[in-house]
Amino acid sequence: MTKQSEKFSADFVMGGMAALVSKSAAAPIERVKLLLQNQGEMIKRGQLKRPYMGVGDCFKRVFREEGVLSFWRGNQANVIRYFPTQAFNFAFKGYFKSIFGCSKEKDGYLKYFAGNVASGSAAGATTSLFLYHLDYARTRLGTDARGSSVNGQRQFRGILDVYSKTLSSDGIAGLYRGFGISIIGITLYRGMYFGIYDTMKPIVLVGSLEVSISISEKKNMFNIICTIQRGVYFRMYDRSIHS
Repeated sequence: MTKQSEKFSADFVMGGMAALVSKSAAAPIERVKLLLQNQGEMIKRGQLKRPYMGVGDCFKRVFREEGVLSFWRGNQANVIRYFPTQAFNFAFKGYFKSIFGCSKEKDGYLKYFAGNVASGSAAGATTSLFLYHLDYARTRLGTDARGSSVNGQRQFRGILDVYSKTLSSDGIAGLYRGFGISIIGITLYRGMYFGIYDTMKPIVLVGSLEVSISISEKKNMFNIICTIQRGVYFRMYDRSIHS
């Protein structure tokens, strides 16, 4: 194993461990965020009797009505998707870069930048095609309130139940509700990230500075993009079970 592959493997594993800890620590905030974002639709579906009055009220009601462990509902899918997302993104980026990539010495920085953008966008879109269902499952679980629902029951028992009920009612297409808006966001983010990062890295980051950039640091903007997307495409999700 070469030093480069050893470094990649080490960064990959350490990034996964960091993701496990950080995502689990932030899971209560993520759950409350999802509930606040989508409470309008939840009320229409009968999964929420009355709206939350704010962040504090949401935390209090979830704790009182569902218990402390419910703050981590949906976190399993969120953690699981980290490893394949990173592996697919870098594998597909290398593949598409061999197709779209240009040499900055031969083609100039403009074509070099465009090639990096194209390869990053294609890698992000392809990865999302394979792993979007995990984001779908995570969102369905995160917005599945029990004590606040009209009948006092959860819609799903767990991640496997999400897949089972969605597949039985809508088939594979049901797992890709909202995929359109998601793919736009991922394509833009991955394209600009890899376009800027891969183009500027040889110029700005040299020597030990370049080596110090780990895989775990490449997730920050992705979470911001997902926050915006989820509020938009959650309405599309609901067609699968309660239509």
